[in-house]
Amino acid sequence: MTTVLIADDQPMQRFGFRMLLESQDDMTVVGEASNGTEAIRLVDRHHPDVVLMDIRMPGLDGIEATRRIVATGDRTRILIVTTFDLDEYAYDGLRAGASGFLVKDAQPEELLAGIRAVASGDAVVAPSLTRRLLDAYIHHLPASPTADPHPEDPRLAALTDREREILTVIGQGWTNTEIAERLHLAESTVKTHVGRILAKTGARDRVQAVILAYDTRLVEPF
Repeated sequence: MTTVLIADDQPMQRFGFRMLLESQDDMTVVGEASNGTEAIRLVDRHHPDVVLMDIRMPGLDGIEATRRIVATGDRTRILIVTTFDLDEYAYDGLRAGASGFLVKDAQPEELLAGIRAVASGDAVVAPSLTRRLLDAYIHHLPASPTADPHPEDPRLAALTDREREILTVIGQGWTNTEIAERLHLAESTVKTHVGRILAKTGARDRVQAVILAYDTRLVEPF
């Protein structure tokens, strides 16, 4: 059973989410929050598998709430739900540690699949969308230092050459199947490499690995 907390300041939106989630045999809603402060309190009480986190809420917003929840080390994963596709605030949410984001007008089956993916440790943002997301995200990155345009990041130090290569192509939006085919590896081997990359770098999931690839300039902005 996947436990879900709904954080949204609109009562009708929370009601709609609850009705959808509780129609599923494998999901249950453990609470509702109308702002970020309530969300943090309820996560501490219930430790849900997933939080559906709105961004714009009164008082403490969803981005700061995400940052604080992730900082506690709680196993709860955050799924940002935003009104506008590619809302710039969604990227701040990903930087804060969210496992992905969806738009509120997504189809019900997309929302359900996203929740299940996040609960199982995957990223909601499909690899095929990674390039599109990061094309907008990179505009928020600081410019590379002119003296040393490729400084070594300590998060990369423990990676093998193969792991560094795979992290680079993850950042370019390749799926595990594409990585396996193009690098002539078994898909199970790719999954093992991805798991090791996440463990060594401290990235929570594939979305965070993509952000890491850009932050460390393994993938250069266009």
